[in-house]
Amino acid sequence: MSQLADNVILLSAVLLLIGVLSTKFSTRFGMPSLVLFIAVGMVLSHFIYFNNTSLTQIAGIFALIIILFEGGMQTNMRDIRPVIVPALSLSTIGVLLTTGIVGLFAKLILDVPWAESLLFGAIVGSTDAAAVFSVLGGKNIDKRITSTLEAESGSNDPMAVFLTVSLLEWILQPDMALWSLIFSFIWEMGIGLVLGVVLAKLAVIVINKINLESSGLYPVMAIGFAVLTYGVAAQLHSSGLLAVYVLGLVMGNSKLIYHRTIMSFNHGFAWMMQIAMFILLGLLVFPQELVNIAWQGLLLSFILMVVARPIGVYLSLLFAKFSFREKTLISWAGLRGAVPIVLATYPLLAGLPQGRLFFNVVFFVVLTSAVIQGTTISPLASRLKLVGKNNPELSLMELVALGKTDSEINHIRIDEHMPIAKKQISDLDLPTDILFTAIIRNNQIVAPHGNTVIEPGDILYVLSPKSKSEMIKALFRTQ
Repeated sequence: MSQLADNVILLSAVLLLIGVLSTKFSTRFGMPSLVLFIAVGMVLSHFIYFNNTSLTQIAGIFALIIILFEGGMQTNMRDIRPVIVPALSLSTIGVLLTTGIVGLFAKLILDVPWAESLLFGAIVGSTDAAAVFSVLGGKNIDKRITSTLEAESGSNDPMAVFLTVSLLEWILQPDMALWSLIFSFIWEMGIGLVLGVVLAKLAVIVINKINLESSGLYPVMAIGFAVLTYGVAAQLHSSGLLAVYVLGLVMGNSKLIYHRTIMSFNHGFAWMMQIAMFILLGLLVFPQELVNIAWQGLLLSFILMVVARPIGVYLSLLFAKFSFREKTLISWAGLRGAVPIVLATYPLLAGLPQGRLFFNVVFFVVLTSAVIQGTTISPLASRLKLVGKNNPELSLMELVALGKTDSEINHIRIDEHMPIAKKQISDLDLPTDILFTAIIRNNQIVAPHGNTVIEPGDILYVLSPKSKSEMIKALFRTQ
């Protein structure tokens, strides 16, 4: 094997480990980990010359597929159903308003033509779910707010992509008819939505029916369906990102064999792709160029955070039942992350004269938004009194995926508000096919017996039929 290949492998391993370890610091300082990943890439750019925009875009799109698929699978349909209307309003009207306002100021600050200034606004128009929830930590934010942000971030990426691509085509082909853009929007979103649902149903049937030799192959098959969904959607000229998010949403809320195994694999894979993507993006930035546009970047970041995003949120939620304090937190939680930086590569690859300027300013906007907003979301939530006492939700975790049987093993940390807390097992009157198999108490294993009292703080392992999952959830639901 050549020395170059050995060096690349060694460097990749070091970068991956640095990326993983940096998440500890990001959690401690309440800052999205993407900031540290990008910083690593920027430091390496002093030693490694990297200017392959096409490779970066491909890596970014693939990472977005994995991230959106994982985000969709983690989203509980019951949580977002009550807020689906305001979330869609944020992801459409909100993105359009943000695009227009940022575009107006970009025209004045960057001194570019109107079409290009709106293109810049579209690039920074979407929020990033991973960044938002990584800084919320264990805060018990109102469920409507977190669900709204979750649904918005999953559905506004396709809107931002559509606006960016459409405006770019308009710049390159000024005689493009408006009606064709309207038809294109309906086609992309409609076909993307339908395709996501259809392929999700197919994926669930295939994964549940197929009998693979290794359980480790089921997550690989799920990822394969996610990539396939994007590829098919792209071939049909529809929204691949919307199709992938819907695919994850439907699969995550379906009865799926090895569900927990697939979720765990997706979570780890999504982290790996984020690390790789942001380090590549950091390599693509030349720090000396950022100095030349520092004041433009800071000013546009400020406008996005305190003018464009709040106006977009307040107007799009005008008829929604959110209080002023809740709207304020939603507007401040609009962190920019992966999508804007990936979209910033489009003008570069299209050969737009202002492509490099846009990429550097977008990079600056994302970085400052993540640092400033990312470190202040949790304190703001506390100041607005939108943080309640820590009352953990039911979080059944699959310990062993008994895919070929009708049983599963789950575990959950006992909270004092749960109906089984401080009761003897014999007093619970459990069906004979629900069995408490182990208790972890003070880092010690306790064998459960009839006279064992379930204490708050215990981690309880339960073996039960899959058909009684709702009964298990009721048993552990906080009062």
